[in-house]
Amino acid sequence: MTERGHRRVRRTATRFEVGPSAMQWQDGELTIELDEVANPLPRRVRGTVRVRPQGLSNFVAALDDGGRHRWGPIAPCARVQVDFDAPALSWQGHAYFDSNEGDEPVSEPFTTWDWMRAPLQDGSTVVVYDVQQKHGRADRVIGTRFWPDGTVAEVQLPSRHTLERTGWQLARTVRCGPGGGNLKAAAPQVVRTLEDTPFYARSVVRTQLCGQTVEAMHETLSATRFASPMVQALLPFRMPRRA
Repeated sequence: MTERGHRRVRRTATRFEVGPSAMQWQDGELTIELDEVANPLPRRVRGTVRVRPQGLSNFVAALDDGGRHRWGPIAPCARVQVDFDAPALSWQGHAYFDSNEGDEPVSEPFTTWDWMRAPLQDGSTVVVYDVQQKHGRADRVIGTRFWPDGTVAEVQLPSRHTLERTGWQLARTVRCGPGGGNLKAAAPQVVRTLEDTPFYARSVVRTQLCGQTVEAMHETLSATRFASPMVQALLPFRMPRRA
């Protein structure tokens, strides 16, 4: 929640610290220790998140035609335990842990991307990247299914549907279709929007994938909006910077 300088960053083979917060691999579990202050309305955010992978993955895919941006799910099938004392809350459920890296700003090759992750009935996880590129390049669509035992398969994705715009009028789309079987076609819907900003939205979406009706974690990123001078000027108020 705070951008910090290199003097506040420490790393070993199993532990990574940024200021007062840290994450650590131990006994096959990722423990995330948070001790932050929310912004712009200050309040303490302090607690522990434990991610227990049901299997690890070394799958990596390029998000752009040039291969300068890459995505890899480290633990696509996992469980999570959340325990916070500020604010006071505790819950557990299915989880997902991945990595993104790039050799240039996201605004260079992309205009927008819609991402979605959904657990399926057999314990597998489907991840969808629906990327719109700049410079006249075709959309890049990645649909992949992961099983806890490490099996990976490409998914034939249904058609793209438009979702309602966010409060900031950010356009967002989702893949949705019956996919065979006895499932009847149904329009996708936003169950709840969890984060709504001028350039980014995260939501819970009900849709249809792989012949199942699922509730998926969904995000939309407008790289064009993110790069605009107005948004860049607002970022320090949302995410403060500390040396």
